Amino acid sequence: MCGLTAVVQLGDHPESKPKTDVEREIDNSLERVKHRGPDAQGRWISDDGRVGLGQVRLSIIDLSSQGDQPFHNTEDDVHAVVNGELYDHERYRAELSEEYSFQSNSDCELVLALYKRYGLSFADHLRGEFALIIYDAKRKVLIATRDRYGIKPLYWAIWQGRLLIATEMKSFLGYGWQPEWDVSSLRERGWTNDMRTMFKGVRKVQPGSSLFCRDFGDIEHKVYWDHVYPDKVTCASHMSSGSVSDNLQNVVQERSEEEMIQGVRDRLVEAVRLRLRADVPVAMCLSGGLDSSSLAGITNHLIKTEGVQLGSSGSQTLKCFTVQFEHDRTNDEAEIAQRTAKRLGMEWIPIHMDETAIASRLEDVAYHSEMYLGDVNAMGRLALAEEVHSQGIKVLLTGTNPHVSDDGYAWLEPERIKEPDPSWPALFDTDKEFQNAKKTQFAKAESLIADSARQISSSFMARMLAGDYVAGVMTSITELPFATWTDKYTSSPATTVLAESLPSHVYHKMQHHWHPLNTAMYIWNKTNFPNILLRYIGDSIDMVHHVESRTPFLDHHLTEYSMTIPPSLKMRLDPETNKIREKWILREAVKPFVTEEVYQRRKAPYLGPVEFSADGPLYKEIKRLVTREAVEKLGLFDWGVIDSMAEKAFGQHEHGAFRTVLAVAQLIVIGKRFGVRTAQPHMLNGQAS
Repeated sequence: MCGLTAVVQLGDHPESKPKTDVEREIDNSLERVKHRGPDAQGRWISDDGRVGLGQVRLSIIDLSSQGDQPFHNTEDDVHAVVNGELYDHERYRAELSEEYSFQSNSDCELVLALYKRYGLSFADHLRGEFALIIYDAKRKVLIATRDRYGIKPLYWAIWQGRLLIATEMKSFLGYGWQPEWDVSSLRERGWTNDMRTMFKGVRKVQPGSSLFCRDFGDIEHKVYWDHVYPDKVTCASHMSSGSVSDNLQNVVQERSEEEMIQGVRDRLVEAVRLRLRADVPVAMCLSGGLDSSSLAGITNHLIKTEGVQLGSSGSQTLKCFTVQFEHDRTNDEAEIAQRTAKRLGMEWIPIHMDETAIASRLEDVAYHSEMYLGDVNAMGRLALAEEVHSQGIKVLLTGTNPHVSDDGYAWLEPERIKEPDPSWPALFDTDKEFQNAKKTQFAKAESLIADSARQISSSFMARMLAGDYVAGVMTSITELPFATWTDKYTSSPATTVLAESLPSHVYHKMQHHWHPLNTAMYIWNKTNFPNILLRYIGDSIDMVHHVESRTPFLDHHLTEYSMTIPPSLKMRLDPETNKIREKWILREAVKPFVTEEVYQRRKAPYLGPVEFSADGPLYKEIKRLVTREAVEKLGLFDWGVIDSMAEKAFGQHEHGAFRTVLAVAQLIVIGKRFGVRTAQPHMLNGQAS
């Protein structure tokens, strides 16, 4: 787990900066993310100063100086910096040791060995969470690659004729970058759905993708992995007269339920086993939910049956950390987590989050996540990482789950019941039973669907995404009252931007070949999951206190198996009660490892409280940040609209107002700490107002 930076002077006849200047810039860039790597710092710069790589290191595997980066091959013409963990590296090391001379025991050095053997397809063989940069000096090729889910962030920009790449956008400030708000991206929610960010000209390397720069010229992107779901229908093998659509047949799942349950169980256990390996102590984040509880239970099982060690601690007593929001007992899962830990014989450590603790972390959450969200859950995650670090622990297993294996969110229920699941037809005896269940379930689910989700049903969006509701739900999260002058920089509705951000080859699959539940999951995993959830309560927050979070559910071996499971076994609908049992296949897979209480619980999203008093610490912090001067400095909102938000949020407990004013406060923090210019019409896209 580390922080990366890179700079490339573009052009045929560049005027490269002196090497000493590039060294200073790289050091300045790394200084802004030194919290990500307190154990070592290194850089490499080409002799002509055209290319530079830098890294700050958090030592997890091979704590010696041999594991420091950048890495270099024996010919000294391929150089690499890597952030993250690569699992199962011991097997690859044994296979490749005869053709590559390893200089360390670091898992990350594996990247150079795989590149030597497989060339540009090396990423196919990586297992884990990672972001990395390779420079092949002989071929003049730079490669920046991100893991399949977007667990690790990786951004790029072209600034003054130079390609900049970094783990966090704040690192670009070390190269003299002057940030401006991308108002179109903010208005259209491009920063949550496509390659854009909130800053003009700054882009993301997309999950499962690589950025290439050849011969210091054009930038290109290639996808090396994507979510692929099975067809629900296929063309009949013996065509009779008529159109293709008249000759489709259902693709029926041939595996038994027991086989699929065991398949998920085996792969999840393996994913946990791999992520318990480290040269430092390992602990766990534990809530009252099924995901983290199952990881705790599996870890306990591996300790007892296989003698697995928790990293280098030598202890067989797992420490479990739980965030407890004292202000809101409704969503508090601490008591359930405590009971789980007690039953498993684990040490339970609660992190008490009162209002003062939340308020004191608001600024750091905004600055380090580099985004806004109208929720305080990231403040709890930041406090958890702080406590983990204080106990000398560097690695934390978390239950972060994209729900590719179980589909647990309630707003997915309409997609599950929108049409029958032809891969598992035995669930309903007659079409009448299915229609009755559909009617009942849709009546219940209507209250879960945002108005914006309903509105897309009459547009071309319905045809692009096969009428999927999820686009509307995704784009309705923390909507902000932007100033009216920004309307002219909004060319498309947010739902359209979301739909058009998806790869073109999936539209036909969504419309004709994927079950609606799989379509919904694809949209979630390509948009809000990597761009909001993984940023706000993931790596960027954990690393503030030098904690590496590992996510067993985000193991592509597990994902690829789970995607083949029939939707009706992920969210199972009981034809007798017409009720959906969400996360069904996962519940059955982890049943031997969890308590009956956890097994029976419904999915509850990790959300913080939204109601606070008008004289408390959070109110005072919001009032300190959200002033007329600060709002006008942003340039994105009218003070007359924002002025009353705090009173509505804290005095009248309007939840929408609370989320709005909290998000505005976070944008103000980012604007101040990054030194972002005030947004004005004449500044946008080089156009006059």
